Amino acid sequence: MDEAVGLEAKTFAGQDMTRASQHAVAGGVAMVFSARSPAKETDNEDAAAVVPLDADSAVLIVADGLGGGPSGEHASRLAVKNLRKAIQTAQGDEESLLRTAILDGLEEANRAILALGVGAATTVAIVEVSRHVVRPYHVGDSMILVAGQRGKIKLQTTSHSPVGFAVEAGVLDEKEAMFHEQRHLVSNVLGLEQMKIEIGPHLRLARYDTVLLASDGLCDNLHQKEIIQRIRKGPLPQAADRLAADATARMTSPADGQPSKPDDLTFVLYRRTS
Repeated sequence: MDEAVGLEAKTFAGQDMTRASQHAVAGGVAMVFSARSPAKETDNEDAAAVVPLDADSAVLIVADGLGGGPSGEHASRLAVKNLRKAIQTAQGDEESLLRTAILDGLEEANRAILALGVGAATTVAIVEVSRHVVRPYHVGDSMILVAGQRGKIKLQTTSHSPVGFAVEAGVLDEKEAMFHEQRHLVSNVLGLEQMKIEIGPHLRLARYDTVLLASDGLCDNLHQKEIIQRIRKGPLPQAADRLAADATARMTSPADGQPSKPDDLTFVLYRRTS
């Protein structure tokens, strides 16, 4: 495992990692993993970034370029590039400035993706971490989740998809949603003229709470309870490697009754430690 790297922004695009990388940020530790689908030889269409602002604050990003569409990898990289630029050029550390920078970055990324003129699109999940308080922003169906040490879900975003909204409304349960034939339809992405940004509530993290941002390569292959069980406690590097290994095993070794969908897999885990 690499030594933790602090106060230096890191972008991950087109990666094919075998192990997660470790970064000391925002009074805690972040683990980043990204690898292409084991079922393809083309580029990984996901991208991610860890953007420290100071010793107590950072922004975490995961973008999932739409597979099967043109230039998915280009769209995810544009999303991360524009967000990182907007965040790093924002002056001061006031909450309103960071919020504005994130929204401006998303809008600029959407314009840049539309300007490609090829129908490219990407989802994006963002978490602002500032002095042990987090706030999520998302477009699409990439997951954001906060879990306590005992497995309590403290925050969870709703996927911008017909199935995601059905789960939120109580029409489908999590198991039904996992195998639904329309699971992979997404109704809101960067690359749409009518793109919408969802901003979640502030949440104060307890010590050792774990934050997860992930592309659907994770949540299409592990049930929510399985994900939480793997991330809620224990050393974060081991949790990250176990999460990656188990999701990849599902992709490559299908078993009756278990989800299995080969896809690019990217996630960021963050845990407050101070």
